[in-house]
Amino acid sequence: MYEPGGRPFANLAFLWPAFAAAATSEWAALAAKQFASLAVGADGPTAHEPAWATPHKIALELKTVRLRDFSGGEKEAPTLLCAPLALHTAAITDFAPGHSLVAALRQAGRRRLFVSDWRSATTEMRFLGIDEYIADLNVLVDEIGGPVDLVGLCQGGWLALLYAARFPVKIRKLVLVGAPVDVAAAPSALSTLAHASPLALFRELVRLGDGVVPGRKVMKFWGTETVAPEDAREVLQTREATGSAALKRLDELFRDWYAWTVDLPGKFFLDVVEKLYKNNELAAGRFVALGRRIDLATITAPIFLLAARDDELVAPAQLFAAENLVGTSAHYISKAVVPGRHVGLFMGRTILEETWPRIARWLEFEQPRDATKHVKACALEDAG
Repeated sequence: MYEPGGRPFANLAFLWPAFAAAATSEWAALAAKQFASLAVGADGPTAHEPAWATPHKIALELKTVRLRDFSGGEKEAPTLLCAPLALHTAAITDFAPGHSLVAALRQAGRRRLFVSDWRSATTEMRFLGIDEYIADLNVLVDEIGGPVDLVGLCQGGWLALLYAARFPVKIRKLVLVGAPVDVAAAPSALSTLAHASPLALFRELVRLGDGVVPGRKVMKFWGTETVAPEDAREVLQTREATGSAALKRLDELFRDWYAWTVDLPGKFFLDVVEKLYKNNELAAGRFVALGRRIDLATITAPIFLLAARDDELVAPAQLFAAENLVGTSAHYISKAVVPGRHVGLFMGRTILEETWPRIARWLEFEQPRDATKHVKACALEDAG
């Protein structure tokens, strides 16, 4: 998801009357139904499906996901970008020249590179939950051939963390970027929203969407008209001159990416709201995935945590809480905070040019067996 700057909660402003009603009236469920009905009215703005900037091939197609392969036949350790399964598409990882995480990692030497491109949900997919997505992520890893370096972005970050705890031997290194791990560690837009709203509202959204959360319909309350040119320029950290044709084209691409949405399976959506945001089960050690309770302490792989200082969706503390939950030695945990906002972590030119090459070098560096002799491969700003 992406929240335009300076307008907190603008994307779901239409729900606030329902929140207030739920807090003060016995008619909470009725209020939720009334306001949720507004969300699935007319479709949002027409948009063009975002194109991918870097040549690649489709290595595997499942009902839930495409595995996009940006490799060139290299034999090095594979890197899998676990893209967010949220309102926008996985093209966030390969947005445009100069604003592509895929290109930044390849230029920094990560040649065997893959992306999970989650498909928009159909009505037939409405009963798919987090378990099904973890299982399909496992199929992708097996197709690539592990162990893999798994890079979890935003909502793909907690999914990557769950996967790493469920299948620890299949992970070589883990990178979590702008990912909510412990929503109780600090408030954020998403965690506050989930905590304040009645679960009945989210269930009604799913029911009115015939079992899915319809992205384009919800987008009429979170549409392109709320994205000012300065928002796109700030997020993309572009150096294009004001008024230039290049800046105009970049703004058009951003608006198309922003307006093109995916639908979410109702069960998956409700799982996320209830298990991760309302009950904080991942951090509390109560999350059950594929029949087993998830214990983050089973993760011992080296971990890199990257947060944006001005992240409007995920507070850095929600991500950095992971270091006290996993079993990885402190010698093998690196973390950094960079100036910028949430989407800038994946699209921002400065972050892509300055921070991601250093993460690529961290991925390349072979950890010594004796952690007491560990020396970091590159100096990064410590967030602690």
